[in-house]
Amino acid sequence: MNKSNKFFDELNFLNIFKLELEKINTLKELNLLRVKYFGKKGIISKKITRLQYLDLHDRKNFGKIINNIKCSMYIFFQQKKEILDKKESNKKEILQDIDISLPGRRKNIGSMHPITNIIYYIESIFRSFGFCVINKSFEIENQYYNFDALNIPVYHPARNTQDTFWFDSDRLLRTQTSNMQIHEIKKKHLPIQIIVPGKVYRKDNDYTHSPIFHQVEGLVIDKGANFSNLIWVIKNFLKCFFNKSMKIRFRSSYFPFTVLSTEVDIMTDQDHWLEVLGCGMVHPNILDRFDIDKKIYSGFAFGMGVERMIMLYYGINDLRLFFKNDIKFLKQFDRSRYY
Repeated sequence: MNKSNKFFDELNFLNIFKLELEKINTLKELNLLRVKYFGKKGIISKKITRLQYLDLHDRKNFGKIINNIKCSMYIFFQQKKEILDKKESNKKEILQDIDISLPGRRKNIGSMHPITNIIYYIESIFRSFGFCVINKSFEIENQYYNFDALNIPVYHPARNTQDTFWFDSDRLLRTQTSNMQIHEIKKKHLPIQIIVPGKVYRKDNDYTHSPIFHQVEGLVIDKGANFSNLIWVIKNFLKCFFNKSMKIRFRSSYFPFTVLSTEVDIMTDQDHWLEVLGCGMVHPNILDRFDIDKKIYSGFAFGMGVERMIMLYYGINDLRLFFKNDIKFLKQFDRSRYY
């Protein structure tokens, strides 16, 4: 191959330059590419220097070719520079909009509502006792699950429109989480050891009652489950919840869906007995209704109002404070104390 042909092959560097130019993202990188190709010791200068080794005719022809390539490269270079200059200018404008001398603004991180925190706290205690938590709940219920299957007769005052939110003659907003007892018993996945937290609705509204509030229902059905087991669960739960030993009494009461039925009271710091929850042995009629053999299985149930437990825990005397969204009030409750 003669010198002119070899030199012609070496002039095919425009495409290489364009490929390198596409990869450039900053002005600093672009300047390095400029030096590489257009500098005093750059690729184009070296090509021009090599023209002296060609004869006069080839020197003129290849000189024109190099000059045309250089002009094309410069056009591509300037186009890229304009794009990067504009990008850099936009960055500076954004930075100019920020006064870095100003003090920082703290973003306040939200927290869960104290009712939610107490529900999680109650769940954690019962989980440690081996209970499962059922979070699925039926807040719109029919009267079979809310009343009939729980032995609540048609003449019971809880069925009246002045006490209960009815949609029609059959559907209502549930008045208790006990409806979940029936849903779980109906599955016949024995043994059962669950708690069910959730919202319930009644037409009450004063400093100790709300039209919407929260309950936690507990249910155990197992071989040999007895009243002593129920007492152990309740006593140990209250001890864990209030984080102290206290006087507890079980007072005979009545619930349509349990027999034996009791109210549970605790002794306050002012030496007064105060009711905290209700409980009892699952009524045999409920076991018969779902063909559960009473000779093998027995059970107990309990239920408590979450807001009432919070009021006792913190010594709050007005339930309505939890629903007013008063930030000063809600910020007092630190979730870390529960865990």
